[in-house]
Amino acid sequence: MKGPVAHAVELLGSRARVDEPLGRRTTYRVGGSAALLVLIEDEAALNATRAAVAASGVDVLVLGNGSNLLVADSGYPGLVVSLGGAFADIRVDANSATVSGGGAASYPALARQSAAAGLAGMEWAVGIPGSIGGAVAMNAGGHGASTGDRLVSARLVDLAGGAERDLAAADLALAYRHSNVAASDVVLEATFACEPGEPGASAEQIASIVRWRRENQPGGRNAGSVFTNPPGDSAGRLIELSGLKGRRVGTAEVSAKHANFIQVDADGSADDVVRLVELVRGVVAAETGVALETELRIVGARSVGAVP
Repeated sequence: MKGPVAHAVELLGSRARVDEPLGRRTTYRVGGSAALLVLIEDEAALNATRAAVAASGVDVLVLGNGSNLLVADSGYPGLVVSLGGAFADIRVDANSATVSGGGAASYPALARQSAAAGLAGMEWAVGIPGSIGGAVAMNAGGHGASTGDRLVSARLVDLAGGAERDLAAADLALAYRHSNVAASDVVLEATFACEPGEPGASAEQIASIVRWRRENQPGGRNAGSVFTNPPGDSAGRLIELSGLKGRRVGTAEVSAKHANFIQVDADGSADDVVRLVELVRGVVAAETGVALETELRIVGARSVGAVP
């Protein structure tokens, strides 16, 4: 161990976990280890981590629920930061018709808790299996809605030495699966606008979304949609049109149930997923002329070799 990583270890002391496996922290459940990992569960840990990152210059990966992340088999050579503890709370304010949650809180939990409290408008988020922080950072969406539709404000901190700031949604440059949240930014909290609703009707809507997902999307080891939808089209349709449903590379396979999902075997390789992503991108471009962009975030992959 040397350079910024070693310096970060010296500064973080017992807070740093060295060579920490990451696969189990993602929905793919495959992939390598982080050179360092820090769990931030209170303000003291947050401040210590900020100081260590600013002083060492170590590269940082902010990890939410790992529902949109693939870590290459070679791992991540920097510091992985994961929120929890005090940053996982959800608070419903019926008077202002808003719901707030810490960056580590579950987006589906926010959907369910706000609905049960009689606030409508966030039911669709039950279908987004990630954290609130991750949802803000990528403007996650589904079922005809996006995070930016309801986001009022977010509190962020730059681990690389920048100031903590409270930003209105309009300041985050939100677009389709995009925001200006930087790699070293941590979303500590976010607030969403709702309206008075009826808990029974919201519960029915949530149940309908959950049922639709079970009927139309695969379970198992995957990270949801691999590619963003091109304007006016569907990535899944283009992949299926290109004859790639069921296509396999090693331990990874394009789902036969939904072509924009790539699944991996229980004993599989993250690098096989990377190879299959590149194969799909190449075949779709050749067959349809459309260059697919990944929604899946892939980290640690430099060269994984040619597709067999």
